[in-house]
Amino acid sequence: MIQVSNEANLPTKYGDFKIQSFRETKKCNENSCYVDHLVIKSKNLSDNPLVRVHSECLTGDVLGSLKCDCGGELEMALKMIIDDGMVIYLRQEGRGIGLFNKINAYALQDEGLDTVEANLKLGFKEDERDYSVVEEIFKFYKLKKIRLLTNNPSKISVFSNMIEVTREPIIVQCNKHNSHYLEIKKEKMGHLL
Repeated sequence: MIQVSNEANLPTKYGDFKIQSFRETKKCNENSCYVDHLVIKSKNLSDNPLVRVHSECLTGDVLGSLKCDCGGELEMALKMIIDDGMVIYLRQEGRGIGLFNKINAYALQDEGLDTVEANLKLGFKEDERDYSVVEEIFKFYKLKKIRLLTNNPSKISVFSNMIEVTREPIIVQCNKHNSHYLEIKKEKMGHLL
């Protein structure tokens, strides 16, 4: 079940946006729990808006971590969607393994494992994310086609089953801290970098 909040204004350093939250009811162990996702969008949407589906990355998005490209991609996307687009911000930290496990994966990376090896060593798949709520968001905004800001072929495949998708690349600058990470995303996960 999905609940949708009211829409509100969000003035930012990138420009003025509209925001809306989508509350997803999920099964957590034996109980139900809520996961709140966020849509940040331009005031007007065309029939083919620019869309970034961005999974939460506290270390990159908030703390400015240089170990990944997440914060840079989010910042770039917010600058690009100001006139016609949206960022769908999904609360699935660490490719869906959660913040606690992500930090444990970081510790394994400090010992020499790459991002995929670290997730596998912790007993997870290389990517545990679930994008089913995105289809509900597309339906809510009556979207039929989008220009998807991504380098991830898995996202292109998943969203192409929901909506007409044209890919737009989103390339952020490499640095000495994330060069190996980006190489692994390209070699092991097939990212279009």
